[in-house]
Amino acid sequence: MTGLGPLDSGFMELEDTDRHISLGIGAVAILAGPAPTRAEFTAAMTSSSARNIRLRQRVRRATLDLSAPVWEDDPNFDLAHHLRWTALPEPGDEAALRELVATEFEERLDRDHPLWQCIVVEHLADSRWALIIKAHHSMVDGVSGISLFTSFCDSDSGTTAPRTTTGTRRRTGVFEMAAQGIRLSLATPRIAIDMARALIPVVSAAVTPTVESSFNGPIGRQRRYAVARASLVDIGEIRAAFDVTVNDVALAAVASAYRTVLYKRGEEPTAKKIRILVPVSMRREDAKYVLDNRVSAMLPYLPIEVSDPVERLAAVHRRISRHRSRGEAEAEKSVLSMADRLPFALVAWTLRLAMHYPQHGVSALATNVPGPTHKLSLLGREVMEILPCIPIAMRLRTTIAILSYTDRLTFGITGDYDTTPDIDLIAEGIEHGITELLARARTGVASVIRTEDLGL
Repeated sequence: MTGLGPLDSGFMELEDTDRHISLGIGAVAILAGPAPTRAEFTAAMTSSSARNIRLRQRVRRATLDLSAPVWEDDPNFDLAHHLRWTALPEPGDEAALRELVATEFEERLDRDHPLWQCIVVEHLADSRWALIIKAHHSMVDGVSGISLFTSFCDSDSGTTAPRTTTGTRRRTGVFEMAAQGIRLSLATPRIAIDMARALIPVVSAAVTPTVESSFNGPIGRQRRYAVARASLVDIGEIRAAFDVTVNDVALAAVASAYRTVLYKRGEEPTAKKIRILVPVSMRREDAKYVLDNRVSAMLPYLPIEVSDPVERLAAVHRRISRHRSRGEAEAEKSVLSMADRLPFALVAWTLRLAMHYPQHGVSALATNVPGPTHKLSLLGREVMEILPCIPIAMRLRTTIAILSYTDRLTFGITGDYDTTPDIDLIAEGIEHGITELLARARTGVASVIRTEDLGL
């Protein structure tokens, strides 16, 4: 048995505190050709579940949460609990698929069994089929989730199918706990100073309400799902022209979309109106296939008040660079490391108290996950596209998952059904924002970047 870390456990606690949310994350693979037979797909997943220990483990919680939850082998593991088949109604278009995806991710995973599920979707237009892969956020983050999907794929998809592994967390003996306590006490003064410097801006951002916007507020149980797409070649051209990163370009497009939607809702896109949670992967390359969560976060404001697209891109670049230089992500990682050494009951009750407090400081989340750079296949069928999907929670009415696959960047947008009937405008706004930047990159016309526009 291995224990869940504080962030893994935190996702369980978060789901427990809000009956409106389901914390399954995942991806939708769109594949060419006919769907496999039940026997064919079941045989392939039997092999995958034999390789991946976590797929056969469930969560067991301790009495009164006196110790951290643990992953334990499910004594009654049955693959049939985790595989489902469905079909789209005619005409089997993307609108129907997106509606199905929204519905599937509304449903909570059954905690009596391992926390994952695969749904084969037949009758997709143009002789295609889809596979929806869903796992609880306590089990995977974005990087390990994509690694889990690639482990299902054929071993000749340009690389050897990886073997996903479990984390190395384990129960600690009394002598080792004592040794850790001595080491921690000696290092605490230096760690505390470094963490305080970096965490003060983070804590301030998390608890300080932003200017009120329609993107922050109560959410219901139903979801909407939309997709935006961009060429990585085009984004690379923008990146080179303005000396920024791919992530900068993606977030600038997101800022453009939120700016447009606010205008269409009759709201002024003023400064400090949209603070966004940007997860940062803390996963080393040697832990790429470990199924757990290894992320931290930054909380910058999106520069939605900036009208010029190039100036907006520059503002995103400066703000993200500034947050990285403050060491926010490293500080949060240190906090999680320290929480791992504290009594779990204290951590659990602290999380529950915090999660019952309605947050007003963050309005959106956007996470960028690097996906496979080569074409994949599953049961001999080409994986044409991968659409990412992440949940909404804590008054965030929209979240955006950004995933690269071969030469494309895909934005999977999840929204609350009742408060984001205009979710397609976000997708259109993202695509338009990238088109605008590409046009400016090709004209070679630089904008004058005003300091007051950068929010620094």
